[in-house]
Amino acid sequence: MQAGSKPGGRMAGATGNAAPLSQAAQQTKLQRKRAGQWLKDLRGKAGLSQIELAAQLGFKYYTFVSQVENGFGRVPTESMEAWARALGVHPSHFARELLSYYEPELHRLLFEVKS
Repeated sequence: MQAGSKPGGRMAGATGNAAPLSQAAQQTKLQRKRAGQWLKDLRGKAGLSQIELAAQLGFKYYTFVSQVENGFGRVPTESMEAWARALGVHPSHFARELLSYYEPELHRLLFEVKS
């Protein structure tokens, strides 16, 4: 651990507290949690546990699935198709829905702006 850092990689401030999140960072965190809940719901509808989904995706451990569902990670673009197929969702619908959570402005530009 670096001098002055706290467990988890945060640097200690004058008071020892992490700096408050900006409004944009708070929104990103909220959107990732919403995406995670959507993924968890899909997994439930597919009748899969986190362990089973992880196995279908070729992961040694289920913890990545847990992190994504809890908003601490994202489904990598290069594996969206595999996740979609494992969850029984058409890949283009899956990617579009995740994009609405992960990159809402890009989603708006691609799919919602009318000329």
